[in-house]
Amino acid sequence: MTTIAWIGLGNMGKPMTKNLVDAGFTVVGFDLNEAALAAAVENGVTAARSTAEAVGDADFVFTMLPKGEHALAVYRGEGGVFANARSGAVLVDSSTIDVDTANELHEEAAQAGFEFLDAPVSGGISGAAAGTLTFMVGGEAETLEKARPVIDPMAGNIFHAGGNGAGQASKAVNNMMLAVSLQGVVEGAVLSRKLGLDPKTFHSIAKVSSGDSWPLRTWYPTPGVVETAAANNGFASTFAAALAHKDVGLALAAADSVGVDLPGAKLAYAQLQKLLDEGYGDMDCTLMIRNVDPEAPGVPQ
Repeated sequence: MTTIAWIGLGNMGKPMTKNLVDAGFTVVGFDLNEAALAAAVENGVTAARSTAEAVGDADFVFTMLPKGEHALAVYRGEGGVFANARSGAVLVDSSTIDVDTANELHEEAAQAGFEFLDAPVSGGISGAAAGTLTFMVGGEAETLEKARPVIDPMAGNIFHAGGNGAGQASKAVNNMMLAVSLQGVVEGAVLSRKLGLDPKTFHSIAKVSSGDSWPLRTWYPTPGVVETAAANNGFASTFAAALAHKDVGLALAAADSVGVDLPGAKLAYAQLQKLLDEGYGDMDCTLMIRNVDPEAPGVPQ
């Protein structure tokens, strides 16, 4: 039976590993957060006491971590993946990190004798739970084919984005576009309501017209309009403002490296920064509507 090691069992790692367990794989997991590890164990994951213990007998190693610095720490060192994974294991980093760090990991993995993929995902917690995530994969096509059977139970779409770092580049651009689109959605939600339009009626119009977008259909920031919107739950996080801010920052850094100016992304970044400055970083990114109208329906006061 194929054994998968999984490092990082938070909001995304927990449901992703559940889908792997449900698909019949043996999953050995580790997380520094004991509560997160315990929750994964309830879903059938076998707990390890360290990264080294988790990866020792694994055929595949997945990591899902907050930042590039965390990914580097998990892979490097005496207790890290490179030093303790068995020969022949395929390594897959599904964290969302900067392209430069992803390329460092590719190079160090090759030096240590491992095949490596940078494979960030899109679809959020709901997509992770449903097994419908989009995987954007950078690395060798042959390595992706080896990993495809274990990615499939978690995925609705799997794209080979290109060579080393291409997965992270795709994710940075995608999430930058999401944030820019979301800024338009929150402004439209406020303006339409202020002009006296019924939110449900306006949403029905926009989603089949030129104002349509993924955040409009999925995250409309007014309670009672879209079932999957955080606005229905007081803007409790499905995709935290702090994470969205990080992702747009990655896109802006990448744009600087190739000499591209992104005025829309800069605006979205500033609007997310405002939420962080006011203490709302752990709340949903759709709370950007608060910057347009602090008294919008459902907005915490």
